[in-house]
Amino acid sequence: MLRTALRNVLANKARLVMTVLAVCLGVAFVCGTLVFAESSAAAYRAAASKDFADTAVSVTPKSAPPGTAGEEAGALDDALVRKLAEVPGVAAARPAADGSATLNGTDGRPLRAGKARSNLAAAYVPGKDGKDGRHPLVEGRAPRGSGELAVDSGTAAAGGFSIGDTLTLATDGPVLKKRLVGIVRTGDSRVTAGGTLAVFDKATAQELFASPGRYTSIDVSAEPGTDGFELAERITALLPADRAEAVTGTAQAAQQATYTNTLTRGHQKMPMIFAGVSLFIGSFLIVNTFTMLVARRTREIALLRAIGSTRRQVVRSLLWEAVLLGLVSSAAGFVLGLGIASVLPDLLSTSQDSLPQGPLVIGPLPVVAALGVGVGVTVLAAWLPSRKAAKVAPIEALRSCEQPPTATASRVRGAVGLLLLVAGAGLLVSLTGAKDASEENLQNAMCGCALLVVALIVLAPLLAVPVIRLTGRLTGRFGITGRLARENALRDPRRTAATASALIVSTALVAGLAVIGNSTGQALDRQAAAGLGADYVIGSRSSMTALDPGTEQRVAATPGVRTAAGIADSTVFTGGGVRKIAGVDPATVGDVMKLDFVGGSLKDLGPGRIAVSAAVAREQGVSAGSRVKARIGRNQEVTQYTVVGVYEDNPTAGDVLGSRADVQRDGFLPGSVQRILVRADGAAVSKTTEDRLRAAAGNSPLVQVKDRQALVDEAAGSLADLLTLMYGLLAIGTVISLLGIVNTLAMSVADRTREIGVLRAIGMDRAGIRRMIRLESVTVAAFGTLLGLAGGLFGAWAVGSLANGAMKEYSLALPWGTLLLVCLVSLTIGVLAAAVPARRAAALSPLEAVAER
Repeated sequence: MLRTALRNVLANKARLVMTVLAVCLGVAFVCGTLVFAESSAAAYRAAASKDFADTAVSVTPKSAPPGTAGEEAGALDDALVRKLAEVPGVAAARPAADGSATLNGTDGRPLRAGKARSNLAAAYVPGKDGKDGRHPLVEGRAPRGSGELAVDSGTAAAGGFSIGDTLTLATDGPVLKKRLVGIVRTGDSRVTAGGTLAVFDKATAQELFASPGRYTSIDVSAEPGTDGFELAERITALLPADRAEAVTGTAQAAQQATYTNTLTRGHQKMPMIFAGVSLFIGSFLIVNTFTMLVARRTREIALLRAIGSTRRQVVRSLLWEAVLLGLVSSAAGFVLGLGIASVLPDLLSTSQDSLPQGPLVIGPLPVVAALGVGVGVTVLAAWLPSRKAAKVAPIEALRSCEQPPTATASRVRGAVGLLLLVAGAGLLVSLTGAKDASEENLQNAMCGCALLVVALIVLAPLLAVPVIRLTGRLTGRFGITGRLARENALRDPRRTAATASALIVSTALVAGLAVIGNSTGQALDRQAAAGLGADYVIGSRSSMTALDPGTEQRVAATPGVRTAAGIADSTVFTGGGVRKIAGVDPATVGDVMKLDFVGGSLKDLGPGRIAVSAAVAREQGVSAGSRVKARIGRNQEVTQYTVVGVYEDNPTAGDVLGSRADVQRDGFLPGSVQRILVRADGAAVSKTTEDRLRAAAGNSPLVQVKDRQALVDEAAGSLADLLTLMYGLLAIGTVISLLGIVNTLAMSVADRTREIGVLRAIGMDRAGIRRMIRLESVTVAAFGTLLGLAGGLFGAWAVGSLANGAMKEYSLALPWGTLLLVCLVSLTIGVLAAAVPARRAAALSPLEAVAER
């Protein structure tokens, strides 16, 4: 039976090539993602090891990260550096004063601000030779005074900096202006992965990140043959036990590699989603291919049974074919996956997030996954057709055509399909009243959508007849060729449904995601503007940093600004919960916030008096006039406040409104605020006004100025991944559907050779044959698209109720352009898929076709 399976694979290799391509695509994504993950991790480890190659032990302030100023950093001084240098086994002790600094590019915008935790700063600490080995100079010289600066070559290229330029930067306070005097080279993986590096002279770095004469860390290199752990123990004995600690360079390298790898771990999720979807859709192509092969080989299988083959041997024969097919697909997919893994770093890298480059690391997991996925999916998909083949009785060898399914089988399929449809639709409908986007409800929604799609696939053969007869009215306008195309599609509803299954799945996924994405985008648009009467919002990039106290006055004096209202943000502890409180000035906040009070008013807001949102009022059972005990921030005492008003939930105002005086008592610098809401004159909302506001904020890299559109774009940032996923799924579904229809039509043409010969003999020309095959292909594609759209839109409607619970502004909004694109793509698939089979059918000789047996 193994030899029989091998002969059958070789005999049908042209028909199986499409199946191989479908499985190959899924295997390639799986293997490519796994190899990419292992290679990226290895590259991060290599980069981190290189960063700490010369560091055996690092001494840092205890219980405080590098860059922490104050008494804890005071333990690291020049006296300790000299002591460490005299420890047996120490080759050198190199002090460092490190922190963070964000630079502006030549366009005045923050440079690589998205990687704020990797906007590094360091001190240039020369050794005995006058050079700092950690920051070797590439161009220029080292900084020598407080007005000078050096940057790494990557930062210089990204910002367009040249020696002699004046750079604008900020560490954790006012804007600094420094002249660029040097460009250095660095191998720090945090910088090479999309960060920046600013290098100051030692005294300036100490003042900014530690304190005069102090350091944030001391790196110790070991003499050859010295064990790092033993050296760490010797150094620990010298350190003040409560103020400093020693960590081996190996441990620091591992920690840095883990941190950097975590930043980009999300890049590995998208290819795995594509892999799962491509394998799921491809399984329908495999089932359809083997089903058609079994149908074509009915007589052959029956003859095998007649000469003594058992049912188990027939099943094994077909499963061996699937194994051989899976092995070929796995091998091809593994090779293609290596290609995908090699290009993924370049495809996923951005100016904000550069992935490491390194050799491909091929471990045992990708190899096992290629075999397991390729062979496993193929064998599972071929199992049902193989069981059907085993049921072929020897007497069926006398029959010349495939027998239609029995009425019992159709009733069972219909009952199972209706059961799944009711279960899936019922689960989704039950969620429409939930209005709660909890994890449990989301899981139920996903389960309901999956049941719905499976139900459509099960019911597809029964739905094919009414749907295709309906759409057949359009193809009937093409005359006899259109009517023949419709009847050919209806000849075997199971084959038509199986062929359209890939389109049903892909169209349902894309349509559902498109509707949810479009609805969410519009909701975020409305939410970003809801409650915001201001035209601009000025705030700090760090939640821990307040704006310069003078910024509000400078902004208010900017030409074109009508109102500038500073907001002091903090937290309030009340009723056993933690809420956000915004400290405002009642005289100006009404002009920059759209507040709709359902009880009380804003005019009574002041010291000792607060206003709460409707959600907080419902939760705590308070109303205008109530008195509540609360504590603002962590440094204030519990105080009794009077509720002077209740306003409709407002994302700009937050949970609680209080007076700035009350909020700013929580350790704020006098007059400092976290946000400034700016209302401009109607004609002054322009790029010029935005630049003026940025200048009023000192052009600080730590300050951001956003207009309404920027707020919408920021809120909708996660939609970019959704759109990428949607169009990726559409591409995968398109490719696999194209392969499936081509495969089906090619086998169908081979089955209907004599029929096509008769049509040619009675007068149908080659163009008519080609038109008939194309229309049949378009009919199948239209059928799959209609079912997919129905399932996707229903699922999006049901899931949308959960989004409505999370976002009040959410409402169903159909993306007509995207849905039309999906329909056009599907119909185009039908036309393209029919190209080769139609040309082959038209090329048949009438006499030879009629004579074929």
